[in-house]
Amino acid sequence: MSTIHKNAGPGDVRTITERVLLAVAFVIAMLEGYDLAVYGVSVPALLADESLAIDKGSAGVLGSVVGAGMLIGAALAGALMRRIGALRLILASCIVFSAGMVISAVAQNVALFGIGRAFVGLGLGIVLPTLLAYVADLSVPQHRNRNTGIVMAGYAAGGLAAPLLGAALLPATSFRWLYIIGVIPALIILPFAWKLLPVPPVHLLRLGKVAEAHRLTESMGLPTPVLTAAGKRHLAGIGPLFAPGIAAATLLFWVMTFCGLLLVFGITAWLPTMMQANGYSLGSALLQTAAMWIGVAVGVIIGGRIADRIGAKPVVVVAFLTGAVSLLVMSVNPNVVVLFIFMFLSGVGFIGSQILVNGFILTRYPDDIRGSGLAWALSFGRVGAIVGPSLGAWVMTSGLSVEWNFYAFAIPAVVGAFASILVPRVKVKTISVPGPAQLSVKIPAAEA
Repeated sequence: MSTIHKNAGPGDVRTITERVLLAVAFVIAMLEGYDLAVYGVSVPALLADESLAIDKGSAGVLGSVVGAGMLIGAALAGALMRRIGALRLILASCIVFSAGMVISAVAQNVALFGIGRAFVGLGLGIVLPTLLAYVADLSVPQHRNRNTGIVMAGYAAGGLAAPLLGAALLPATSFRWLYIIGVIPALIILPFAWKLLPVPPVHLLRLGKVAEAHRLTESMGLPTPVLTAAGKRHLAGIGPLFAPGIAAATLLFWVMTFCGLLLVFGITAWLPTMMQANGYSLGSALLQTAAMWIGVAVGVIIGGRIADRIGAKPVVVVAFLTGAVSLLVMSVNPNVVVLFIFMFLSGVGFIGSQILVNGFILTRYPDDIRGSGLAWALSFGRVGAIVGPSLGAWVMTSGLSVEWNFYAFAIPAVVGAFASILVPRVKVKTISVPGPAQLSVKIPAAEA
Protein backbone atom coordinates (compact mmCIF):
# COMPACT_ATOMS: atom_id res chain seq x y z
CA MET A 1 0.00 0.00 0.00
CA SER A 2 1.10 3.55 -0.59
CA THR A 3 2.45 5.57 2.28
CA ILE A 4 1.81 9.12 3.39
CA HIS A 5 4.68 11.58 3.20
CA LYS A 6 3.95 14.53 5.42
CA ASN A 7 6.99 16.53 4.47
CA ALA A 8 7.73 15.80 0.84
CA GLY A 9 11.01 17.18 -0.39
CA PRO A 10 11.84 18.48 -3.87
CA GLY A 11 12.31 14.98 -5.30
CA ASP A 12 9.44 13.37 -3.43
CA VAL A 13 5.68 13.45 -3.77
CA ARG A 14 3.09 13.16 -1.06
CA THR A 15 0.92 10.09 -1.59
CA ILE A 16 -2.12 8.77 0.20
CA THR A 17 -3.97 5.47 0.48
CA GLU A 18 -7.41 5.22 -1.08
CA ARG A 19 -8.94 4.56 2.33
CA VAL A 20 -7.49 7.72 3.90
CA LEU A 21 -8.40 9.79 0.83
CA LEU A 22 -12.01 8.67 1.00
CA ALA A 23 -12.19 9.18 4.78
CA VAL A 24 -11.05 12.82 4.57
CA ALA A 25 -13.23 13.54 1.53
CA PHE A 26 -16.22 11.85 3.25
CA VAL A 27 -15.99 14.22 6.22
CA ILE A 28 -15.68 17.29 3.99
CA ALA A 29 -18.73 16.15 1.99
CA MET A 30 -20.58 15.53 5.27
CA LEU A 31 -20.02 19.17 6.21
CA GLU A 32 -21.51 20.24 2.89
CA GLY A 33 -24.56 18.02 3.27
CA TYR A 34 -25.23 19.28 6.77
CA ASP A 35 -24.75 22.94 5.89
CA LEU A 36 -27.16 22.60 2.98
CA ALA A 37 -29.86 20.57 4.77
CA VAL A 38 -29.83 22.53 8.03
CA TYR A 39 -31.68 25.43 6.44
CA GLY A 40 -34.73 23.36 5.47
CA VAL A 41 -34.75 21.83 8.94
CA SER A 42 -34.66 25.24 10.58
CA VAL A 43 -37.31 26.90 8.34
CA PRO A 44 -40.27 26.09 10.67
CA ALA A 45 -38.29 27.54 13.60
CA LEU A 46 -37.29 30.59 11.54
CA LEU A 47 -40.93 31.22 10.62
CA ALA A 48 -41.86 31.02 14.31
CA ASP A 49 -39.06 33.40 15.42
CA GLU A 50 -40.71 36.84 15.50
CA SER A 51 -37.40 38.64 16.04
CA LEU A 52 -36.20 37.78 12.52
CA ALA A 53 -39.56 38.61 10.86
CA ILE A 54 -39.24 35.85 8.26
CA ASP A 55 -42.35 34.78 6.34
CA LYS A 56 -42.74 32.02 3.73
CA GLY A 57 -41.88 34.37 0.89
CA SER A 58 -38.64 35.58 2.46
CA ALA A 59 -37.84 32.01 3.51
CA GLY A 60 -37.97 31.04 -0.15
CA VAL A 61 -35.68 33.94 -1.03
CA LEU A 62 -33.20 32.92 1.69
CA GLY A 63 -33.16 29.40 0.30
CA SER A 64 -32.42 30.80 -3.13
CA VAL A 65 -29.57 32.95 -1.76
CA VAL A 66 -27.62 29.77 -1.09
CA GLY A 67 -28.20 28.69 -4.69
CA ALA A 68 -27.00 32.07 -5.97
CA GLY A 69 -23.85 31.82 -3.86
CA MET A 70 -23.25 28.29 -5.14
CA LEU A 71 -23.65 29.50 -8.74
CA ILE A 72 -20.86 32.02 -8.22
CA GLY A 73 -18.77 29.51 -6.28
CA ALA A 74 -19.05 26.82 -8.94
CA ALA A 75 -18.11 29.34 -11.65
CA LEU A 76 -15.06 30.35 -9.59
CA ALA A 77 -14.14 26.69 -9.24
CA GLY A 78 -14.40 26.20 -13.00
CA ALA A 79 -12.25 29.25 -13.65
CA LEU A 80 -9.62 28.68 -10.95
CA MET A 81 -9.24 24.90 -10.69
CA ARG A 82 -6.79 24.69 -13.58
CA ARG A 83 -4.81 27.65 -12.29
CA ILE A 84 -4.40 27.12 -8.55
CA GLY A 85 -5.32 23.47 -8.23
CA ALA A 86 -8.10 21.54 -6.55
CA LEU A 87 -6.39 21.11 -3.18
CA ARG A 88 -6.09 24.81 -2.38
CA LEU A 89 -9.65 25.43 -3.52
CA ILE A 90 -10.99 22.68 -1.26
CA LEU A 91 -9.30 24.10 1.83
CA ALA A 92 -10.28 27.69 1.08
CA SER A 93 -13.91 26.80 0.41
CA CYS A 94 -14.22 24.94 3.74
CA ILE A 95 -13.14 28.12 5.53
CA VAL A 96 -15.66 30.21 3.57
CA PHE A 97 -18.74 28.07 4.22
CA SER A 98 -17.82 27.61 7.89
CA ALA A 99 -17.62 31.38 8.27
CA GLY A 100 -21.09 31.60 6.72
CA MET A 101 -22.46 29.15 9.29
CA VAL A 102 -21.06 31.30 12.10
CA ILE A 103 -22.66 34.44 10.64
CA SER A 104 -26.01 32.66 10.30
CA ALA A 105 -25.82 31.47 13.90
CA VAL A 106 -25.30 34.94 15.36
CA ALA A 107 -27.50 36.94 12.92
CA GLN A 108 -30.02 39.21 14.60
CA ASN A 109 -31.90 40.22 11.45
CA VAL A 110 -32.91 38.70 8.15
CA ALA A 111 -30.33 40.67 6.14
CA LEU A 112 -27.36 39.39 8.14
CA PHE A 113 -28.80 35.88 8.11
CA GLY A 114 -29.01 36.13 4.31
CA ILE A 115 -25.36 37.25 4.13
CA GLY A 116 -24.37 34.23 6.17
CA ARG A 117 -26.28 31.90 3.85
CA ALA A 118 -24.67 33.58 0.83
CA PHE A 119 -21.21 32.79 2.25
CA VAL A 120 -22.34 29.21 2.87
CA GLY A 121 -23.50 28.99 -0.73
CA LEU A 122 -20.25 30.44 -2.08
CA GLY A 123 -18.13 27.93 -0.18
CA LEU A 124 -20.37 24.98 -1.02
CA GLY A 125 -20.40 25.99 -4.68
CA ILE A 126 -16.61 25.80 -4.79
CA VAL A 127 -16.11 22.66 -2.74
CA LEU A 128 -18.53 20.23 -4.39
CA PRO A 129 -17.13 20.09 -7.95
CA THR A 130 -13.59 20.54 -6.70
CA LEU A 131 -13.77 17.73 -4.16
CA LEU A 132 -15.39 15.28 -6.57
CA ALA A 133 -12.93 16.07 -9.35
CA TYR A 134 -10.08 15.71 -6.86
CA VAL A 135 -11.27 12.26 -5.74
CA ALA A 136 -11.77 11.19 -9.37
CA ASP A 137 -8.22 12.34 -10.22
CA LEU A 138 -6.81 10.15 -7.44
CA SER A 139 -9.00 7.09 -8.19
CA VAL A 140 -8.36 4.27 -10.64
CA PRO A 141 -10.89 4.47 -13.52
CA GLN A 142 -12.80 1.34 -12.50
CA HIS A 143 -13.47 2.84 -9.03
CA ARG A 144 -14.38 6.42 -9.94
CA ASN A 145 -18.16 6.10 -9.77
CA ARG A 146 -17.87 3.99 -6.61
CA ASN A 147 -15.50 6.43 -4.91
CA THR A 148 -17.52 9.52 -5.79
CA GLY A 149 -20.58 7.66 -4.50
CA ILE A 150 -18.83 6.90 -1.22
CA VAL A 151 -17.78 10.52 -0.84
CA MET A 152 -21.28 11.74 -1.53
CA ALA A 153 -22.60 9.27 1.00
CA GLY A 154 -20.80 11.62 3.39
CA TYR A 155 -22.92 14.41 1.93
CA ALA A 156 -25.99 12.28 2.69
CA ALA A 157 -24.73 11.56 6.21
CA GLY A 158 -24.46 15.28 6.84
CA GLY A 159 -27.91 15.81 5.37
CA LEU A 160 -29.24 13.05 7.64
CA ALA A 161 -27.62 14.56 10.72
CA ALA A 162 -29.48 17.85 10.22
CA PRO A 163 -33.08 16.56 10.58
CA LEU A 164 -32.07 14.16 13.36
CA LEU A 165 -30.53 17.00 15.34
CA GLY A 166 -33.51 19.17 14.48
CA ALA A 167 -35.93 16.54 15.78
CA ALA A 168 -33.89 16.25 18.98
CA LEU A 169 -33.37 19.98 19.62
CA LEU A 170 -36.35 21.81 18.10
CA PRO A 171 -38.46 23.59 19.15
CA ALA A 172 -37.14 23.52 22.74
CA THR A 173 -33.65 24.75 21.76
CA SER A 174 -32.80 27.74 19.56
CA PHE A 175 -32.24 26.97 15.88
CA ARG A 176 -28.90 28.82 16.23
CA TRP A 177 -27.33 25.78 17.84
CA LEU A 178 -27.93 23.80 14.66
CA TYR A 179 -25.68 26.25 12.80
CA ILE A 180 -22.99 26.34 15.49
CA ILE A 181 -22.79 22.54 15.54
CA GLY A 182 -22.07 22.57 11.80
CA VAL A 183 -18.81 24.46 12.31
CA ILE A 184 -17.15 22.11 14.83
CA PRO A 185 -16.21 19.25 12.44
CA ALA A 186 -14.60 21.73 10.04
CA LEU A 187 -12.22 22.90 12.74
CA ILE A 188 -11.18 19.28 13.29
CA ILE A 189 -10.79 18.05 9.70
CA LEU A 190 -9.05 21.03 8.07
CA PRO A 191 -5.63 20.50 9.71
CA PHE A 192 -5.71 16.82 8.69
CA ALA A 193 -6.66 17.71 5.13
CA TRP A 194 -3.79 20.20 4.92
CA LYS A 195 -1.28 17.61 6.13
CA LEU A 196 -2.51 14.52 4.27
CA LEU A 197 -3.92 15.43 0.87
CA PRO A 198 -1.53 15.42 -2.14
CA VAL A 199 -1.61 17.55 -5.29
CA PRO A 200 -3.28 15.35 -8.00
CA PRO A 201 -1.19 14.14 -10.97
CA VAL A 202 -3.14 16.06 -13.61
CA HIS A 203 -2.34 19.36 -11.90
CA LEU A 204 1.32 18.40 -11.52
CA LEU A 205 1.43 17.84 -15.29
CA ARG A 206 -0.16 21.24 -15.90
CA LEU A 207 2.59 22.78 -13.75
CA GLY A 208 5.25 20.96 -15.77
CA LYS A 209 6.19 18.71 -12.84
CA VAL A 210 6.28 15.62 -15.03
CA ALA A 211 8.57 13.47 -12.88
CA GLU A 212 6.51 14.14 -9.74
CA ALA A 213 3.29 13.34 -11.58
CA HIS A 214 4.64 9.99 -12.76
CA ARG A 215 5.99 9.08 -9.34
CA LEU A 216 2.59 9.82 -7.81
CA THR A 217 0.68 7.79 -10.42
CA GLU A 218 3.07 4.86 -9.99
CA SER A 219 2.94 4.91 -6.19
CA MET A 220 -0.89 5.00 -6.17
CA GLY A 221 -1.40 2.65 -9.11
CA LEU A 222 -3.08 5.34 -11.24
CA PRO A 223 -2.94 5.73 -15.04
CA THR A 224 -1.01 8.72 -16.35
CA PRO A 225 -3.53 11.54 -16.97
CA VAL A 226 -4.38 12.24 -20.60
CA LEU A 227 -4.02 15.85 -21.74
CA THR A 228 -6.27 16.87 -24.61
CA ALA A 229 -6.02 19.47 -27.33
CA ALA A 230 -9.30 20.93 -26.04
CA GLY A 231 -7.82 21.24 -22.58
CA LYS A 232 -5.26 23.74 -23.83
CA ARG A 233 -8.02 26.30 -24.39
CA HIS A 234 -8.29 28.21 -21.15
CA LEU A 235 -10.96 30.97 -21.27
CA ALA A 236 -11.75 30.50 -17.58
CA GLY A 237 -12.00 26.76 -18.16
CA ILE A 238 -15.19 27.03 -20.25
CA GLY A 239 -13.73 27.05 -23.78
CA PRO A 240 -12.70 23.36 -23.80
CA LEU A 241 -16.24 22.32 -22.91
CA PHE A 242 -17.55 23.55 -26.27
CA ALA A 243 -14.84 22.05 -28.43
CA PRO A 244 -15.91 19.76 -31.32
CA GLY A 245 -17.07 16.41 -30.01
CA ILE A 246 -17.78 17.79 -26.52
CA ALA A 247 -20.33 20.61 -26.88
CA ALA A 248 -23.50 18.48 -27.15
CA ALA A 249 -22.68 16.52 -24.00
CA THR A 250 -21.88 19.78 -22.20
CA LEU A 251 -25.27 21.33 -22.99
CA LEU A 252 -27.16 18.21 -21.89
CA PHE A 253 -25.13 18.01 -18.68
CA TRP A 254 -26.14 21.60 -17.96
CA VAL A 255 -29.83 20.73 -18.41
CA MET A 256 -29.43 17.71 -16.15
CA THR A 257 -27.75 19.70 -13.39
CA PHE A 258 -30.42 22.40 -13.65
CA CYS A 259 -33.12 19.79 -13.05
CA GLY A 260 -31.10 17.92 -10.43
CA LEU A 261 -30.26 20.98 -8.36
CA LEU A 262 -33.79 22.34 -8.63
CA LEU A 263 -34.88 19.10 -6.96
CA VAL A 264 -32.07 19.14 -4.37
CA PHE A 265 -32.63 22.71 -3.23
CA GLY A 266 -36.39 22.80 -3.63
CA ILE A 267 -36.89 19.56 -1.71
CA THR A 268 -34.34 20.21 1.04
CA ALA A 269 -35.78 23.69 1.64
CA TRP A 270 -39.44 22.72 1.70
CA LEU A 271 -39.94 18.99 2.32
CA PRO A 272 -40.58 19.23 6.11
CA THR A 273 -42.97 22.13 5.50
CA MET A 274 -44.65 20.28 2.59
CA MET A 275 -45.25 17.25 4.79
CA GLN A 276 -46.64 19.46 7.56
CA ALA A 277 -49.04 20.94 5.00
CA ASN A 278 -50.06 17.36 4.21
CA GLY A 279 -51.12 16.89 7.83
CA TYR A 280 -48.01 15.56 9.59
CA SER A 281 -46.46 16.96 12.77
CA LEU A 282 -43.07 18.69 12.68
CA GLY A 283 -41.40 15.75 14.42
CA SER A 284 -42.89 13.25 11.98
CA ALA A 285 -41.97 15.42 8.98
CA LEU A 286 -38.34 15.64 10.18
CA LEU A 287 -38.15 11.86 10.65
CA GLN A 288 -39.52 11.40 7.13
CA THR A 289 -36.80 13.74 5.89
CA ALA A 290 -34.25 11.63 7.78
CA ALA A 291 -35.55 8.53 5.97
CA MET A 292 -34.96 10.33 2.69
CA TRP A 293 -31.33 11.07 3.61
CA ILE A 294 -30.76 7.42 4.57
CA GLY A 295 -32.01 6.57 1.09
CA VAL A 296 -29.50 9.02 -0.38
CA ALA A 297 -26.57 7.39 1.43
CA VAL A 298 -27.55 3.84 0.50
CA GLY A 299 -28.62 4.73 -3.02
CA VAL A 300 -25.51 6.60 -4.11
CA ILE A 301 -23.14 3.88 -2.87
CA ILE A 302 -25.11 1.12 -4.61
CA GLY A 303 -25.71 3.32 -7.64
CA GLY A 304 -22.02 4.16 -7.92
CA ARG A 305 -21.04 0.49 -7.88
CA ILE A 306 -23.63 -0.34 -10.54
CA ALA A 307 -22.49 2.62 -12.66
CA ASP A 308 -18.91 1.32 -12.61
CA ARG A 309 -20.20 -1.96 -14.06
CA ILE A 310 -22.86 -0.97 -16.59
CA GLY A 311 -22.20 2.75 -17.12
CA ALA A 312 -23.56 5.85 -15.44
CA LYS A 313 -26.26 6.80 -17.95
CA PRO A 314 -28.91 4.13 -17.15
CA VAL A 315 -28.36 4.61 -13.42
CA VAL A 316 -28.94 8.37 -13.70
CA VAL A 317 -32.11 7.86 -15.78
CA VAL A 318 -33.55 5.45 -13.20
CA ALA A 319 -32.66 7.84 -10.36
CA PHE A 320 -34.54 10.77 -11.92
CA LEU A 321 -37.60 8.62 -12.65
CA THR A 322 -37.55 7.26 -9.10
CA GLY A 323 -37.81 10.83 -7.83
CA ALA A 324 -40.78 11.57 -10.07
CA VAL A 325 -42.66 8.42 -9.04
CA SER A 326 -41.94 9.02 -5.34
CA LEU A 327 -43.39 12.51 -5.53
CA LEU A 328 -46.57 11.23 -7.16
CA VAL A 329 -46.97 8.58 -4.45
CA MET A 330 -46.42 11.11 -1.65
CA SER A 331 -49.00 13.44 -3.17
CA VAL A 332 -51.82 10.94 -2.48
CA ASN A 333 -51.02 10.83 1.26
CA PRO A 334 -50.41 7.05 1.55
CA ASN A 335 -50.33 5.09 4.81
CA VAL A 336 -47.28 5.59 6.99
CA VAL A 337 -45.49 2.36 5.95
CA VAL A 338 -45.77 3.14 2.24
CA LEU A 339 -44.80 6.75 2.93
CA PHE A 340 -41.56 5.84 4.70
CA ILE A 341 -40.68 3.31 1.99
CA PHE A 342 -41.06 5.95 -0.71
CA MET A 343 -39.31 8.55 1.42
CA PHE A 344 -36.35 6.15 1.53
CA LEU A 345 -36.53 5.56 -2.23
CA SER A 346 -37.01 9.26 -2.91
CA GLY A 347 -33.54 10.00 -1.59
CA VAL A 348 -32.11 8.46 -4.76
CA GLY A 349 -34.40 10.57 -6.91
CA PHE A 350 -34.39 13.91 -5.13
CA ILE A 351 -30.70 14.16 -4.24
CA GLY A 352 -29.05 10.94 -5.41
CA SER A 353 -29.94 11.78 -9.02
CA GLN A 354 -27.71 14.86 -8.94
CA ILE A 355 -24.95 13.00 -7.10
CA LEU A 356 -24.98 10.31 -9.79
CA VAL A 357 -25.05 13.00 -12.49
CA ASN A 358 -21.82 14.33 -10.98
CA GLY A 359 -20.21 10.91 -11.40
CA PHE A 360 -21.57 10.68 -14.96
CA ILE A 361 -19.91 14.00 -15.82
CA LEU A 362 -16.60 13.05 -14.20
CA THR A 363 -16.36 9.76 -16.08
CA ARG A 364 -17.56 11.11 -19.45
CA TYR A 365 -15.19 14.10 -19.77
CA PRO A 366 -11.43 13.66 -20.46
CA ASP A 367 -8.96 13.80 -17.54
CA ASP A 368 -7.75 17.37 -17.90
CA ILE A 369 -11.17 19.04 -18.24
CA ARG A 370 -13.32 16.90 -15.93
CA GLY A 371 -12.96 19.33 -13.03
CA SER A 372 -13.87 22.40 -15.09
CA GLY A 373 -16.63 20.44 -16.80
CA LEU A 374 -18.28 19.51 -13.52
CA ALA A 375 -17.79 22.99 -12.05
CA TRP A 376 -19.38 24.80 -14.99
CA ALA A 377 -22.24 22.28 -15.18
CA LEU A 378 -22.94 22.89 -11.50
CA SER A 379 -22.61 26.64 -12.01
CA PHE A 380 -25.34 26.59 -14.65
CA GLY A 381 -27.28 24.15 -12.52
CA ARG A 382 -27.30 26.66 -9.68
CA VAL A 383 -29.96 28.49 -11.64
CA GLY A 384 -32.09 25.48 -10.77
CA ALA A 385 -30.93 25.78 -7.17
CA ILE A 386 -32.24 29.35 -7.18
CA VAL A 387 -35.51 28.42 -8.87
CA GLY A 388 -36.21 25.40 -6.62
CA PRO A 389 -36.84 27.10 -3.25
CA SER A 390 -38.70 29.98 -4.90
CA LEU A 391 -40.84 27.51 -6.87
CA GLY A 392 -41.76 25.74 -3.63
CA ALA A 393 -42.64 29.06 -1.97
CA TRP A 394 -44.76 30.14 -4.94
CA VAL A 395 -46.76 26.90 -5.01
CA MET A 396 -47.35 26.99 -1.25
CA THR A 397 -48.64 30.57 -1.35
CA SER A 398 -50.51 30.35 -4.68
CA GLY A 399 -53.69 28.76 -3.41
CA LEU A 400 -53.15 25.62 -5.48
CA SER A 401 -54.09 22.29 -3.92
CA VAL A 402 -51.56 20.56 -1.66
CA GLU A 403 -50.82 17.98 -4.37
CA TRP A 404 -49.15 20.64 -6.50
CA ASN A 405 -46.37 20.93 -3.90
CA PHE A 406 -45.33 17.51 -5.24
CA TYR A 407 -46.31 17.82 -8.92
CA ALA A 408 -44.19 20.95 -9.35
CA PHE A 409 -41.03 18.99 -8.55
CA ALA A 410 -41.99 15.83 -10.46
CA ILE A 411 -41.87 17.65 -13.82
CA PRO A 412 -38.14 18.60 -13.72
CA ALA A 413 -37.33 15.05 -12.60
CA VAL A 414 -38.85 13.72 -15.84
CA VAL A 415 -37.01 16.36 -17.90
CA GLY A 416 -33.73 15.38 -16.24
CA ALA A 417 -34.29 11.71 -17.13
CA PHE A 418 -34.98 12.58 -20.77
CA ALA A 419 -31.85 14.77 -21.03
CA SER A 420 -29.76 11.94 -19.54
CA ILE A 421 -30.92 9.54 -22.25
CA LEU A 422 -29.73 11.95 -24.95
CA VAL A 423 -26.13 12.42 -23.71
CA PRO A 424 -23.70 11.27 -26.45
CA ARG A 425 -20.18 9.92 -26.07
CA VAL A 426 -17.39 12.49 -26.04
CA LYS A 427 -14.73 12.24 -28.76
CA VAL A 428 -11.57 14.33 -28.48
CA LYS A 429 -8.02 14.43 -29.78
CA THR A 430 -5.20 14.03 -27.30
CA ILE A 431 -1.79 15.67 -27.33
CA SER A 432 1.73 14.46 -26.63
CA VAL A 433 2.31 13.63 -22.98
CA PRO A 434 5.80 13.13 -21.50
CA GLY A 435 6.33 9.57 -20.39
CA PRO A 436 8.11 8.36 -17.24
CA ALA A 437 11.49 8.66 -18.94
CA GLN A 438 10.75 12.25 -19.98
CA LEU A 439 10.10 11.05 -23.57
CA SER A 440 7.26 12.44 -25.68
CA VAL A 441 4.70 9.69 -26.15
CA LYS A 442 1.92 10.26 -28.67
CA ILE A 443 -1.38 9.02 -27.28
CA PRO A 444 -4.06 8.26 -29.91
CA ALA A 445 -7.46 9.88 -30.03
CA ALA A 446 -9.62 8.62 -27.16
CA GLU A 447 -13.33 8.19 -26.64
CA ALA A 448 -14.51 8.97 -23.14
